[in-house]
Amino acid sequence: MRAFFIALCVCLLIPTSQATTFNLDTASTRVVGHNLIVYSRAQDTLLDIARRFDIGYSEIVNANPELDVWLPGSGKRVLVPNQYILPDAPQKGIVINLAEMRLYYYPKPVAGKPRQVITHPIGIGREGWQTPLGKTKIIQKRKDPTWTPPASIHAEHIEMGDPLPKVVPAGPDNPLGAYAMRLGMPGYLLHGTNKPYGVGLRVSHGCIRLFPEDIEHLFGLVTVNTPVEILYQPYKASMHNGDLYVEAHESYDDMPEQQNNMTPMVKAILQAKDKLTDDDWLFAQAMIDQNLGVAQRIGQIEHKMIEDVWFIHSGMATKEVKEILNQTLIAMGFGDAFWPIRGAEGEVLVGPFESYGEAGKIADKIYNETGEPVWVTLVPGDVL
Repeated sequence: MRAFFIALCVCLLIPTSQATTFNLDTASTRVVGHNLIVYSRAQDTLLDIARRFDIGYSEIVNANPELDVWLPGSGKRVLVPNQYILPDAPQKGIVINLAEMRLYYYPKPVAGKPRQVITHPIGIGREGWQTPLGKTKIIQKRKDPTWTPPASIHAEHIEMGDPLPKVVPAGPDNPLGAYAMRLGMPGYLLHGTNKPYGVGLRVSHGCIRLFPEDIEHLFGLVTVNTPVEILYQPYKASMHNGDLYVEAHESYDDMPEQQNNMTPMVKAILQAKDKLTDDDWLFAQAMIDQNLGVAQRIGQIEHKMIEDVWFIHSGMATKEVKEILNQTLIAMGFGDAFWPIRGAEGEVLVGPFESYGEAGKIADKIYNETGEPVWVTLVPGDVL
């Protein structure tokens, strides 16, 4: 049933971390993660897949422009853009890149262990309510926060015929969610949300929203006085394993100096590598025109996966869900079929299988027994 190279048996079959966590091999590492192809199920939306893999709305939609966000269909190849060029900023505390709507947290190094980065998608301020740029820090943490809307938001809701109370109590109707961390910038928070679909979109009044499970995880790690840098870098570039990688995100209309401007990409590329061919520059220009927001190696149009070797992936499931899947897979006889993904913490593949159909039958059986979705997956060769 399994391909010849399945010989791995691990003690901790499915790690308990639900975060997107990557090891930083060197002090200069700026490219982390790995893009995957997952095959959609009939009942999936792109947002179902995105949330399970800790991806925001715009990230999954922009990476798959040919697919219907609400009804991609059964058996469609969905690119999960889980490779990132880290922002050009000191790797310290929290770094937020508004252009990609993503947060990066660099925990303090632990002796004898590799440095790491934890990353989550975010929702940010909409046009007219831009999230501010600059350096600040976490000044307060609060579980089950209340929300006191400022006068400007009260006025907006009154105009819409939806007046707000003076204070919104903690609970399911509170837009701050269950956890909030106050920034040194007056009036701005990192917080959860009671509307998770807004993660990966510009929909807030300037605060930074995270999925409920992500803010809970981050809240438990981040301490008061952790530095925070908020920046805007739509174009990123870095060398990785001898190759140049570039990443281009759609510029915001309220930052017109960046719109369709090659200069920031040129600067990013020249900081990473001083000599490129004419074809390389044409490739970079094409990436700006497409604005897919996906990290790509210069000259690599297709995302190369190991074809005809199939795995199953459960995404960034919570600790409790992973334990359920863990026990189910062991009971099904797959205790020797767990493959930790290289360089990532908490991501494990099941397989390999020799055909899409074989992997799909096992994925369906897992779903029928647990109610938890898993996906047939293709992976690049460097993750095994």
